Amino acid sequence: MNPALTPLDRHFALPRVRRIAQGRPLDWLSAGWRDLAANPIASLAYGLLFAIAGDLILIFAWRNAHLVTAAISGFFLIAPLLAGGLYEISRRQAAGESSTFVDSLAAWRRNGQSMAMFGLVLALIGIAWERLSAVFFALLAPDLEPDLSNFVSSILGSRDYRNLVIVWFIAGAGLALFVFAISAASVPMLLDRDTDFVTAMMTSLRAVSLNLDAMVLWAGMIVVLTLLGFATLLFGLIVLMPLIGHASWHAYRDLVE
Repeated sequence: MNPALTPLDRHFALPRVRRIAQGRPLDWLSAGWRDLAANPIASLAYGLLFAIAGDLILIFAWRNAHLVTAAISGFFLIAPLLAGGLYEISRRQAAGESSTFVDSLAAWRRNGQSMAMFGLVLALIGIAWERLSAVFFALLAPDLEPDLSNFVSSILGSRDYRNLVIVWFIAGAGLALFVFAISAASVPMLLDRDTDFVTAMMTSLRAVSLNLDAMVLWAGMIVVLTLLGFATLLFGLIVLMPLIGHASWHAYRDLVE
């Protein structure tokens, strides 16, 4: 895992990024589980908050399918920022310190301005995606009742709305990949170093581009674990989201020198 230089180094003062083996995401999950087991109360408290947030999404958006789909996608968009406390727990664990939930809140007191700016970027992306989803539904399925049950039975189960499904999934997947690329290492980096959000995003983009095979595997694992959490009526998120959060910290430490 040697540091790798790219053309970006000639234009930006960015940290060096390591090349990693494709199977490293499995090691990140293993390390994340150890952090969770060492700090179960604080970690599971965050998992409970994620599960409650998921419940609120489904309750308030049930009668409008595009809001549900956009909100679930938005869940993926803002989860790296919301997991800041989990990164702090892992950082303290690496330093040999135990953590309470209150201790983990220190994450947002460090480099707060850059964290807020990055949060604004994610919020703008989320709003744009919600509006784009509304346009897709209005143009491609204007006569469909908007509630979630109709979405599942009429759109996903019918060939009549194939164009809607294809366009929506392509747009959503592209946006999700972009957000993953700018956030995979950026939020942990903002918590760990006194740096600005643009530098953090550029570093994350470089880390993903230099380790595309491993990072695609990692992104797929995050999606599968998160969807598994939703499929268990969100109870699974109580454990799975802290696991992903802790593992993401180890991903950052592995990728960025």
